Amino acid sequence: MVNGINHITLAVSDLERSFEFYTNVVGLKPVAKWVHGAYLLAGEGWICLSLDLGKRRGPEPEYTHIAFSVEKGAFDESAEAIRAHDVMIWKENKSEGDSLYFLDPDGHKLELHSGDLQTRLAALREQPYEGLELYV
Repeated sequence: MVNGINHITLAVSDLERSFEFYTNVVGLKPVAKWVHGAYLLAGEGWICLSLDLGKRRGPEPEYTHIAFSVEKGAFDESAEAIRAHDVMIWKENKSEGDSLYFLDPDGHKLELHSGDLQTRLAALREQPYEGLELYV
C-alpha cells in the first residue's frame, strides 16, 4: 500500500540554471548535486533535478503542475520574491487560498500555495464542484 509521495523528478535542460532557480527563486534547500543532477528539499518532500538534453522546450498545454506550500503569513513576501525574478505567470488564481502559478526555466508548471487539503475541502463544502463526492 502506498503511504506517500517519495519524490518528484524534473527533467531539466541546464542543471546550473535550474539549480539556481529552485534554490534561490523558489527557496528549496540543496541536499546533493552532481554533473547530471541534484536533490533538493521541499519541506519533508524532495525534488530531483535530472539533466536531460532531450527535454521539451516550453510548457505543456494541460493543467498538470507541482504546488509548493508556504505559510499563509509568508505568502505575499514569497510570491513577490518569485515575481521579482520576472517569472512567467501561466494562470491566475481562481481557487481557495492564495496561489501564484509560474513557470520554471524549462516550462514546468509550478504553484506557490498557502492552503492545504483541509482548507480545500472546507471550500468545497461551501461551494461544491459539479458532481462532487467526498470520501472523508
